[in-house]
Amino acid sequence: MPSPIRFLNPAEAARRLGVSTKALRLYERRGLVTPQRTAAGWRAYGPAEMTRAGQVAALRALGLSLARIADVLDGDAQALEPALAAHQAALEQQGRQLAEAVEKVGALRAGLARGRTPDAEDLVRLLTPVVRPGVAFDLPWPWGGEPFTFLDIPPLTYITGPLGSGKTRLALRLAETLPGAVFLGLDRTTDGGAAIRAGLDADSALAARVDRTRAWLIEDGATPSDDLLALLAALEAEAAALVIDMPEQGLNSPTQAALVAWLRRRGPEARPVFLLTRSSAILDLAALGSGEALLYCPANHAPPMRVARYPGSPGYEAVASCLASPEVRARTAGMMAVMRHTG
Repeated sequence: MPSPIRFLNPAEAARRLGVSTKALRLYERRGLVTPQRTAAGWRAYGPAEMTRAGQVAALRALGLSLARIADVLDGDAQALEPALAAHQAALEQQGRQLAEAVEKVGALRAGLARGRTPDAEDLVRLLTPVVRPGVAFDLPWPWGGEPFTFLDIPPLTYITGPLGSGKTRLALRLAETLPGAVFLGLDRTTDGGAAIRAGLDADSALAARVDRTRAWLIEDGATPSDDLLALLAALEAEAAALVIDMPEQGLNSPTQAALVAWLRRRGPEARPVFLLTRSSAILDLAALGSGEALLYCPANHAPPMRVARYPGSPGYEAVASCLASPEVRARTAGMMAVMRHTG
């Protein structure tokens, strides 16, 4: 007898696919995957649903927006072209790095043949071809000058903590210390976006990059706004690093999710971006990846700590308690405006 078809619950399906259950819900809301239902009404994923969800996850990993994924699954193969071009460019970059590593190994072997033993610096350069930036400085008030070190800064770092924990001061010091970094504060749209638009009018290359990224985000469910335009103008500018205070300001939940999805697809070589946030749509703990870091500022003004992205790690539950949904964050926006100078 053929074995019965096994259906998976959302947690099991997400684990098999390497995505979060939140991602599966998003795929369902956008009509990309339709799970079956048990007699009790629970979602269930059989072979057909898992195949479909696997296709969506693979296309998402290539950098396609959810709208483009729908086009591809509906038979529009040309919708793949931009994503494949970007993936090819990333692979070519990796190929160049690999070729450089092979050349270094060959040079070391040639040196050995001539009787030259590689020194420690030679081996370090061989084993660490990409060196991410790092910073070290004395912490400002309220920490009282304690030393702080943040090495191997990844492309995406979240800074969070309760009200009054000093996280804004930490973010400002990071922006001051990192060479070429820019701090994007809460006053970014006080003039209704006039300064942003003037800057884009004066820089056609920047305007083209912003338009391209905004189109991707809108396809992924984002809502156009002055706040989103200000973020994209800063993100597409050529600063060495960017520190953003409350990226969720003025953005609804789908826009926040689309923005973070875009930031993640930039790749491991992207410049560092720091997001000072308490929104669970920006900082989705279940979706944290290897190219992301999490800095937590405790309420008792203990030094900021780097928190591992796994439940049970020191500080993980404290971080979770600081976060709230975009709807809750919107209701507390007034309180945040009063207290942000202490945060």
